Amino acid sequence: MAVIRVFDIIPQLLEKYNKPDALAAKENGSWVTYSTQQFADTVNYLSYGLYGLGIDREDKIAIISNNRPEWNFADYAIQQSGAVSVPIYPTISENDLNFILNDAKVKYIFVSSADLFNKVKSVAAKAPGVKDIYTFNKVEGAKHWTELLEAGKKNPKAAEIESVKKSIKAGDLLTILYTSGTTGNPKGVMLSHNNLLSNSIASENLCPFNHTWKALSFLPLNHVYERMLTTLYLYKGISIYYAESLETIADNLKEVKPEVFSTVPRLLEKVYDKIVAKGSDLTGLKRKLFFWALELGLRYELNGANGWWYESQLKIANKLIFSKWREALGGNIVAVVSGGAALQPRLARVFSAAKITVLEGYGLTETSPVIAVNNFLPNGIKFGTVGPVINDVTVKIADDGEILVKGPNVMMGYFNRPDATAEAIDSEGWFHTGDIGVFEENRFLKITDRKKEIFKTSGGKYIAPVVIENRLKESPFIEQVLVIGENQKFASALIVPSFAFLQDYCKRKNMEYKSNEDIIKNPEIKARIIEEVEKINVDLAQYEKIKRPELLSREWSIEKGEMTPKLSLKRKVIMTANKGLTDKIYSE
Repeated sequence: MAVIRVFDIIPQLLEKYNKPDALAAKENGSWVTYSTQQFADTVNYLSYGLYGLGIDREDKIAIISNNRPEWNFADYAIQQSGAVSVPIYPTISENDLNFILNDAKVKYIFVSSADLFNKVKSVAAKAPGVKDIYTFNKVEGAKHWTELLEAGKKNPKAAEIESVKKSIKAGDLLTILYTSGTTGNPKGVMLSHNNLLSNSIASENLCPFNHTWKALSFLPLNHVYERMLTTLYLYKGISIYYAESLETIADNLKEVKPEVFSTVPRLLEKVYDKIVAKGSDLTGLKRKLFFWALELGLRYELNGANGWWYESQLKIANKLIFSKWREALGGNIVAVVSGGAALQPRLARVFSAAKITVLEGYGLTETSPVIAVNNFLPNGIKFGTVGPVINDVTVKIADDGEILVKGPNVMMGYFNRPDATAEAIDSEGWFHTGDIGVFEENRFLKITDRKKEIFKTSGGKYIAPVVIENRLKESPFIEQVLVIGENQKFASALIVPSFAFLQDYCKRKNMEYKSNEDIIKNPEIKARIIEEVEKINVDLAQYEKIKRPELLSREWSIEKGEMTPKLSLKRKVIMTANKGLTDKIYSE
């Protein structure tokens, strides 16, 4: 049958890829699998249960949960019952949660844990539209999701659900994804079935996907990035295994041995830094071999461009050193998909040299999300870019450098915000991304900055901070950085050192490490980090050079409101919180 609505994937799964492990998760220390038939039956019964609650077309049902099979059961049951899912980050602030529940007029909520149940229950008391909350874990005093499942089994509404499904068109509203911006209330991005499906189908041949594959999933399902990939995996019959947590990814990779997983650059950076730290602990010939292989990998060029002698050495490096990297990722990895932020080109190079292909892509929630992505097609990868634009999507660069997009992936609009929709999508139908970019070789899209983040110094020079920040973060000494200098005489930076790396560094140098606060005051450490800054300054224009940077003693986080759930920095929040330091930088 034709797949034109997202829930059409389930009968296709049954027909083409009936398998014992369509979905899997760890429960009480063991992997529990759900067959394609179990998946289909559970979704059907749960949709009958939802229908029995009196759900009307386009009623809103929220899902606030970690990644797990139940997330998909709820999502597909919501679709089949004609309702609209409103996935929400588990880490959301109570203010934003209150806004979303009332803005979307959410009627029912699925949550995963007792902590979330208690948090949501208190906020939902101020949202008169909320009728009930169901939990995935057993929680005392809460209704368990299986109550709806059992109700559906006892009173199956198969004919009614089939009638609802037939009435749903490809262009109908599927989901509302609230994007937590750096300022103001979240905006609800409305995506149709066709938005999400068109993006999945346009991506299906960009990697040699196979129904025998397994994917490890750990990025939040409530974000469109993992949601689209999940749709793609199910469409291609790929089994999805959910990692227990971010802390267990290394163990889960070895257990599951997946062929593919998606990640964000920051996690890849941490993986790389751990590998380098382990290499630094080696001694003698092993240490020399490690850093020889690493240096070789960092010079990697595609398609044998470095010549036969380099390729001969790389074969040896792969056998002696890089094979261990692949084993650490389970040994079967074909592709790692990276998105959400800029990937350091050196990471793409070194992992590709190690036969771990990292495909960097680009998109937004409003574009479902993929606009462009590096891929396995001939001439499909270029380091330092986000790859070619995908099929059926058109990109043009505006006069001011902004990336504009048209295509079936572009959102229906912002929920309840016709003003914001008109601002984002112009009269000719172009979606304005807010990102600045260029095309290299007329086909590879390269993101150079964020339009709103470019600032002007008091000398009238424009500075693109993200470019400089990404360069600075290539240093193993630097974890996070915020380039500042708007209306000031020079550019500077607030730098959060990589404290894990500094602990190892201090150990190797026989330096005392009492606390983060002490270490950033150490003149030797500060001088060493300034040395890293000066390496970058060499390549910058005079007005871009970073002067008088200051170090901070802790990482910025989502919990403290300094980062969005996508790990973008909330610049104004960070600047306000560190006004004393910025005043110090510019006081002389």
